[in-house]
Amino acid sequence: MTEESRVPAHPTLTGPGGPPARDLAGPPDLLGVPTPAPERGLFTLAEVEPERLRRLVARSVELFRDRTAHDRPLRDRVVGVLFTRTSTRTRTAFQTGAVRLGGTPVTYGPGDLQLNTGESLPDTGRVLGAMLDLLVARTAGPLTELRELSRAGRLPVINAMAAEEHPTQGVCDLAVLTLAYGDLSGIRLLYTGEGNNTATALAHGLATVPGAHVTFATPPGYGLPADALALARKNAEAVGARLDEIHDLADAPAEVDAVYTTRWQTTGTSKPDASWREIFRPFHVDAALLDRWPGALFLHDLPAHRGDEVAGEVLDGPRSLAWTQAAMKLTSAMAVLEHAAESPPA
Repeated sequence: MTEESRVPAHPTLTGPGGPPARDLAGPPDLLGVPTPAPERGLFTLAEVEPERLRRLVARSVELFRDRTAHDRPLRDRVVGVLFTRTSTRTRTAFQTGAVRLGGTPVTYGPGDLQLNTGESLPDTGRVLGAMLDLLVARTAGPLTELRELSRAGRLPVINAMAAEEHPTQGVCDLAVLTLAYGDLSGIRLLYTGEGNNTATALAHGLATVPGAHVTFATPPGYGLPADALALARKNAEAVGARLDEIHDLADAPAEVDAVYTTRWQTTGTSKPDASWREIFRPFHVDAALLDRWPGALFLHDLPAHRGDEVAGEVLDGPRSLAWTQAAMKLTSAMAVLEHAAESPPA
């Protein structure tokens, strides 16, 4: 081999003395640790201004009547959809809603992220924020986790259900009631069953409705969290709304426009009392209970266990709005996605 044949084939890349010296400062676009930013998105209806909530509800109804009434506001955007718990309606609604609005969903199940191997929430948020435009997340964990993902990732996060609240269900419920009744001012609603995250969202949502009267009939020891109910009552005072909690359906109001119940066993939770079903049984919604208010409509967020919280003849009867609620999950998700997409970048 001649001396010339040992000259590198690409001298401009390596140079005669090996690799070229590098600028240790690096190019200006190298990424360091992102600085956390204020959280953005939808975490609890208690934080949504009443007028903005009314617009979300009205938009949900508008899209329910015409799913094409938009100009694809999520086009060229990527929406992460993270569900660590089972879901039929909410997960399908957000994935489908993102597509209908022109976005591209990237879905994650309970075993898909390195959170399962010990990666921290901030590190996960930083990575998701570098790649996604928006994140929808359902967990059975605390709401603080979703706030942390938003801050670390500097991206909008939609709470599609956390331990404390299910706010997108609340938007859906207000939209269904609006579809059925029009102006909700003065509406009288009886909620019966556990004071769970759906009940909390309903309390915060109806606390913005002028003159609303909401009665939560809950088994003893299974009422709404005291702090959530206190905050909702405080906000209700501003519009003349009233939120009551009772523990016996014999004390229910004489006049009711709608009766609402949910599955007794909330996703991702368990009850410490082995005899809890006996405690819940008096709060079952059957035809006899609904007939106490002949003009009242029935709501259920599904899934339902016929024979537990509700009788089949009520759930599938002519006064049931449950299946309209299920369909409204899509258009309320679309309205919430639009809202989050409008959030200014951090």
